[in-house]
Amino acid sequence: MTPLSACLFDLDGVIVDTAKYHFIAWRQIARELGFVFTEKDNERLKGVSRTRSLEILLEIGGLALPAAEKVDLAAKKNALYLSYVRQMTPAEILPGADAFLMACRAAGYKTALATASRNAAVIIDLLKIAALFDVVVDGNKVTHTKPDPEVFLNCAKELGLAPDACVVFEDAEAGIEAAGAAGMLAVGIGDPGILNKADLVVPGLSELSLEQLRTAWNNKKNNTVAKP
Repeated sequence: MTPLSACLFDLDGVIVDTAKYHFIAWRQIARELGFVFTEKDNERLKGVSRTRSLEILLEIGGLALPAAEKVDLAAKKNALYLSYVRQMTPAEILPGADAFLMACRAAGYKTALATASRNAAVIIDLLKIAALFDVVVDGNKVTHTKPDPEVFLNCAKELGLAPDACVVFEDAEAGIEAAGAAGMLAVGIGDPGILNKADLVVPGLSELSLEQLRTAWNNKKNNTVAKP
């Protein structure tokens, strides 16, 4: 049986909640375009790239815009988002996230950040957790976004490990699908009703122990995973 060797973490919704800042920025863009963008609409944007997020936003608003205007809007949204993000502090790390990362490293597991965000480096520096990751693969390093498994496969490659030696921690359906496509154990962070394709679902990293993780790993490898 392949031993568990690495833990791959999504950023938004797993390590920190920046989704609220994305939502505020996209809502302002939508308002300027003349339509309402709701929190329910925002669920569709989780785990996908900025470009795809804009496409979804325009679909919601029933708009078709020239490519150049879309580039400008994406840049404007990112500027708005960064204006909020640059005020972040370590206090915004989600409960238990830093402790779980440290526990993984103490247990000898490699750790990686695997995210569609192009601002990951800025965020983890502000949170003062950059040293807790052996590898960072973000939106600047991939061509295809989740549910394509590229970001996770690139993490495994940079760590020098086979994909089936890795576990993924994700809060979005697209991320869970990507983990499955990569052949990795998928731990969902959030609602089991939404993340029902994950091998294990917990409300947050504060609710997960390494013992639970190892049990899920052994079950997966023995093809006896019981869905929550």
